[in-house]
Amino acid sequence: MRIVITNSSGIPIYEQIKEQIKEAILSDELSEGDTLPSIRQLAKDLKISVITTTRAYSELEAEGFVVNIQGKGCFVSPKNNELVREQLLSKIEDNFLAAISTGKIAKLSRKELLNIFEFIMEENQYE
Repeated sequence: MRIVITNSSGIPIYEQIKEQIKEAILSDELSEGDTLPSIRQLAKDLKISVITTTRAYSELEAEGFVVNIQGKGCFVSPKNNELVREQLLSKIEDNFLAAISTGKIAKLSRKELLNIFEFIMEENQYE
């Protein structure tokens, strides 16, 4: 797993770390029981504060994605199917909102936007 930090994104660094780790877990790049880099090692690798990586890991633990075992490290939690579903639904909603916003800027009608959506669904053979 590779974490890329962008200073110009406007998104806090801890949030970027958290979201990239969540994405790796949701996409099965990281599996149940996999060990995450230590907080200190990740901070060193990214050249950021240990406080920043600690916050990212703490939030991941609070959201149920990882478990931190004192003295052993941070591990990917067993997948909670309901949690995974909620995270994916949230991501879908965000993407739909972005598409709607872009459609408004382009002055597309509701029908035009739905036609684009249907076309993409067909092209990707989504049943």
